[in-house]
Formats: sequence, C-alpha cells, structure tokens
Amino acid sequence: MIIENSGIKGIKSDLAHLDEVMEQLGFVRWQWEYYRATYDLQLSDRESTNDYFLRINTRVESGKMESPYAILYVEDVYIGQATFPHGVNYQAAIPDYIMKTASGKLAELKVKLTQ
Repeated sequence: MIIENSGIKGIKSDLAHLDEVMEQLGFVRWQWEYYRATYDLQLSDRESTNDYFLRINTRVESGKMESPYAILYVEDVYIGQATFPHGVNYQAAIPDYIMKTASGKLAELKVKLTQ
C-alpha cells in the first residue's frame, strides 16, 4: 500500500546525509542503481509473527549515486507484508500497531530531513 500524506514525499537531501539519517532510524539501503535508491525498515508483529517492510523510494535529482554529494528526493512511501522467500505483499492488511510505528518513523524522518 502506498502511504499517502507521509509528509516526506518531495523532500531533498544529499546522499551522505540521507544515508546517515536513515541508518539512525533503522532503515537499510538495500537496492540502488545509477538514479535511484530504496530504503527499507523491517517491522515485526509479535502477535502474528509476520514481518512488514516500510519502503521509501528515492530518485537522484543531480549527481550520481556513487557520490555522497548527489542530491536525492523522496518519492513514494510503501508498506507491505513480507512473503517467503523474498517478496512484499503491498495489498495485505497492515495491523494498526505496525501502521502507528511506521507513521512515527516517518514523522521522525521528516524532522531529521528538514532541520
């Protein structure tokens, strides 16, 4: 599911700062290529033992991904349930507890990226 009104769509940052902030909040940059990067945060539901991923897509506005000075902007934010062995189901129902946690992380991210 796309998280509408995440508050971070369109925010710009250089790669070095974005990587630092994302790491502080528990995100990992798993996928990247010449003009985009994806950051994931794994969230676990203790009751159902399901895992969910909060995924933030970014795209390069200027520079190249290899450069810490490249400017990236945040695109869409997704959340979905992890599926075995490597997938994410974006149509799965997301528990309220997980959505609340995801919303909190997005709010923290917004503050850190707009300081």
